[in-house]
Amino acid sequence: MKSMTGYGSARLDSPAIKASIVAKSWNNRFLELAIQMPGYLGPLERRVRELVERRVARGKLELSVRVLGGEMPTDVVIDASSAKAVADAIRRLGQAAGIDEPVRLSHLLGVDGMLSYERNVDADLLWTALEPALNACLDEFDAEREREGAATRADLEEKLATLGWALDVIEAAGPGIEAGLKAALRAKFEEVMGDLVDESRVLGELASYLAKHTINEEIVRLRSHMAAFRQAMGEPVCGKKLDFICQEMNREANTIGSKSADARVSDAVIRMKDAVENIREQARNVE
Repeated sequence: MKSMTGYGSARLDSPAIKASIVAKSWNNRFLELAIQMPGYLGPLERRVRELVERRVARGKLELSVRVLGGEMPTDVVIDASSAKAVADAIRRLGQAAGIDEPVRLSHLLGVDGMLSYERNVDADLLWTALEPALNACLDEFDAEREREGAATRADLEEKLATLGWALDVIEAAGPGIEAGLKAALRAKFEEVMGDLVDESRVLGELASYLAKHTINEEIVRLRSHMAAFRQAMGEPVCGKKLDFICQEMNREANTIGSKSADARVSDAVIRMKDAVENIREQARNVE
């Protein structure tokens, strides 16, 4: 089990490129990946994205590659036509203002676009250097997510134990509640019919009443959902499945609470619903 929040970093120091790599993530329903790196590394973005997607399933992840140096050849391109046009414009400006001053190189360098820089990127060579550093960063990133995931799992187990305790209390009270309902129903029949109570009719009404108010089926289903939840926690990527199971557990808990009006189980129902809600909140942190 892994958390969706994590942090990892690595340094790359090779002749071709020196860089700092950082990965950090937060909770998100799906994988939302933002890659930040210099534009001349654009040819590598698809490879970087595919590598990350093989290792991360969910979360809002920001991956930054900050280049600190390297021996990548650089071409400097001069915009000659623009330089001539700007120089002519400066001369005309001087004439119009009555200033007799020659055009200097510093005047041109102050104008954007006179010089541009193009890196001669060997994508395969850079990827050979970059891939191991990316994996090292993601290894550290995953290690932190696993540590947080272990803590989340321990908390989920604690909440599941509370839920199990509440279900035990409710289930143990079931026979007494059923007997009380039967006694109350019989008392009503006797009050109306006196000694002429028809036992078969009492049993029929009781069966109909219990069919609407018994919670045995909900208890069985909720225990089944708890078992499925524990099994899912052992899967590498389980967040979406846990969230779905939580919805089912929440549905059964609400039904139990609405069906049972017995004061003996009211506290257990509250504890049960609180445990289910806490489980659901924690499960939303899981990848």
